[in-house]
Amino acid sequence: MDYLDKVLEQLKDWARRIVDALFGPEPEPEPELIPIPVDNPRRHVR
Repeated sequence: MDYLDKVLEQLKDWARRIVDALFGPEPEPEPELIPIPVDNPRRHVR
């Protein structure tokens, strides 16, 4: 039974690689940008 599981797992891996090669990898969601607060220093006029 373990042999069949290994064969099926290998077939799934090959199928995934073929699909990736033909259609490209699955699109990953773009990371959400996190706003970073920036202090605006006052310009010193002399």
